[in-house]
Amino acid sequence: MIIPLVDQLAALTSVAVACALLGRARASHYRAQKETERRAALRFGPQPAPVRPTRPTPPNALSTAERQRVLAVLTEARFADKAVAQTWATLLDEGTYLCSMSTMHRVLRAHGLAGERRAQATHRPRKRPELLATKPGQVWSWDITKLRGPTRGLYYDLYVVIDIYSRYVVAWTIAAREDSEIAKTMLEEAMGVHGIPEAIHADRGTSMTSKPVAQLLVDLGVTKSHSRPHVSNDNPYSEAAFKTLKYAPVFPTNFGSLQDARAFCEEFFTYYNHDHRHSGIGLHTPASVHYGTATQIRAQRQVTLDAAYAANPGRFTRQRPEAPKLPTAAWINQPSQEALIQTA
Repeated sequence: MIIPLVDQLAALTSVAVACALLGRARASHYRAQKETERRAALRFGPQPAPVRPTRPTPPNALSTAERQRVLAVLTEARFADKAVAQTWATLLDEGTYLCSMSTMHRVLRAHGLAGERRAQATHRPRKRPELLATKPGQVWSWDITKLRGPTRGLYYDLYVVIDIYSRYVVAWTIAAREDSEIAKTMLEEAMGVHGIPEAIHADRGTSMTSKPVAQLLVDLGVTKSHSRPHVSNDNPYSEAAFKTLKYAPVFPTNFGSLQDARAFCEEFFTYYNHDHRHSGIGLHTPASVHYGTATQIRAQRQVTLDAAYAANPGRFTRQRPEAPKLPTAAWINQPSQEALIQTA
């Protein structure tokens, strides 16, 4: 008997009030209502949606003229980019009360203006850097990473410059802080030893975009390239080198001092350049590719593989063994084949 009473009373008031007066949970009422509708649909087929009675206009509602005035004020130039709360408070400070903030929201919603009202900053898309190296010394990439010091919150900055074709670390340094002058000096010394590259790529850190570094590159005629904001894939070679460093089994959790960090990196980068066989360059060391001995090493590898095949060809069931090929190009963001065809 309660369910029909709730429906009858809800027609005069609301479901919430009717359930409260009759002591019935609204959730139970709605579940029972849906179950009744489901059974009716199974027995008699889908029923038309009930026609909800039009909500009567409250006696304190704004008139049409008042609503138009509220809309005109909300869309004025000085309020067009402000939130409703900001507009309401500003008007109140000026001695004007048009309506409540809720009513302002309803007026805006009725005219399709309930979205973000503030002016939104727009940024043109950044151009994707595209750099190609076909031999050592053409394109360098550099970045800075943090190394943990002896105490919490103390870090050392490791600067590393890498040749993207050979993966050879042409320069590195460690300092207690990030500084553009340190970066400039490092790049100058590296170019004095290894020659001036055609382009140097980096992300958008303060040292990378600093005036001392930018002026150095301009003076030497080096093309400056930067990653797009928040796109780590634009600097893959530096990121990969840092991962090799920090995932090495001997990499410590903390360094006891700046001298300790320098001693470790001296040993690590010597190993990285001269002993680490890199998968991206045919399992050669960066030094052998950088200084041009990789071709001879690959030929010697092939002689060894040919001898192994001649001694026991049955072990090689598919094809003759071949030494890993040397790289022919190193790209930062290689264009698609369609783009290459269009520019050809």
